[in-house]
Order: sequence, then C-alpha cells, then structure tokens
Amino acid sequence: MKFSAKQEFFAELLGTMVLILFGCGVVAMVVLFSNPDSQGAPQIVNGGYTNITMGWGFAVLLGILVSGTVSGAHLNPAVTIALAATKRFSWAKVPHYIAGQFAGAFIAAAVVFTVYYSKWLQFDPNLEHTTGIFATFPAVPGFWPGFIDQVVGTALLMGLVLAITDHLNNPNGVFWSALAIGFVVMAIGMSFGGMHGYAINPARDLSPRLFAVLAGFKNNGLTDGSGVWLVPVVGPITGGLLGAWVYDCFIGRPIKRAHEVAKLESESSV
Repeated sequence: MKFSAKQEFFAELLGTMVLILFGCGVVAMVVLFSNPDSQGAPQIVNGGYTNITMGWGFAVLLGILVSGTVSGAHLNPAVTIALAATKRFSWAKVPHYIAGQFAGAFIAAAVVFTVYYSKWLQFDPNLEHTTGIFATFPAVPGFWPGFIDQVVGTALLMGLVLAITDHLNNPNGVFWSALAIGFVVMAIGMSFGGMHGYAINPARDLSPRLFAVLAGFKNNGLTDGSGVWLVPVVGPITGGLLGAWVYDCFIGRPIKRAHEVAKLESESSV
C-alpha cells in the first residue's frame, strides 16, 4: 500500500500523540498523586516507578498499533534518522515524519496538562517541581553521564527494533513486533531508566518540554540555562545510529549474505 506524505504525517502525529498521552499520563498519575516532601517535590516510591516503566511500554505498543500500517510507526526522530542513514527509509520523507512526531508529542502534553490541571493546582500551584512529568532530567549533574545513558538506551532500542522487524532474523516478527517493541521500551526503563529518565526519543522529550515552558513551568531545563534539554536530543540520535550500525555489521548483513548464498545454492541445485 502507498500513502501520501500528508497521510504519513498525520499517522506519525496520531501515533506519537497516543504514545505521549499514555506515557506522560502515567507519570502524571504517579507524581500528582504522590506525597510531596517538605520542599514540595514529589517523592516517587519504587512501585510508582514500576508503573511508569510499564505505562511507557504499553504506550509504545498502542502508538504502534495506531500508525503502523500507514507510516510504519517510527514515533521517534532517532528511529527515523537511523532508518534513513542505513538506507531503509527515504531521506525525502524524514522532514514530514519528524514534524508529525514533534507535533503529536506537543499536542499530547497539552492534553495531559488539561486533564490534570485542577490536581496540578493542588499539588504544585507554582509549577516549580513537576516539569519531570513532561521531560527528563539527570540524576547526576553534567552532560556526559546522561549522554552516555541515552546513547546506550537508544542503541539498545534501535538494534532490537531492527532485530525484531528483520524478516530474515525473525520470520514471524510481523505478528508480534508491536508487543515485543513495547517490552523493549519497558525493559530499557527498568534497566537504564535512572540516569536520565530514558527519553530515548528527542520528540518525546523536547516537545513536551517546550509545552511546559509555554505553560509557565519553572526549572524546565530549557530556559533556565542548564542545557539539560540537549542530552535527550543529541544522545538518542547518536545512539540510534550506533545501534543500527552494530546490528547491520554483526547480525543483519551476515544473515542477508547467508540467505543469498543459500538461495544461490538452492537455485544451482535445481
């Protein structure tokens, strides 16, 4: 099936919107209904974090189900760029895919804020402590700890997405790939979610962060001079390219070559 650029744009917009609605929505549930400390900052217990990682995994699954047929459900600029860089996707389509992803994430952040607005006023009326519902922040100060975390997390995401969707590697992957990718995101959150909130997606982080700035959230990592916003933008793009390269070098290309050799041998024996 062939779809227009407009249809692909709206598929990415809606898929990413669903992703962020459920993703930021579960963070809002955990944070806004937690107990703040003496300074008003939310105290997230272990059970709450488990809910967050599971919620993001299901969010990815549902986003893929919404847009997979029309656009392939990239839902992530790092994925789109890595697919184009490895010649699996046309560079000509990259701009409207990424535009759809950023637009969908921004709209979703606005919807989450609207739904929880009255509770927000009770919990954090000055919008000083809850930007983390929309965006990620480092556990350790500085650029490099979070950057390394984002590179590793997104490399895992991209490499596993390729492994799952490669029909030569997983012939039946088409039937369970959406669920498997949701589990991948869940596993990354559980294993590597602490250092920088496992954004592993520039649109997932930057668009909701931009909404938070426009809505008046303080300590937002964008206008406060900290430069926090750079890590979940640059890190995932770097990690996505790395993950795709590693998969292609050590798994994808060897499987393809072996498949071609087997096909030639089969044809010559006929």
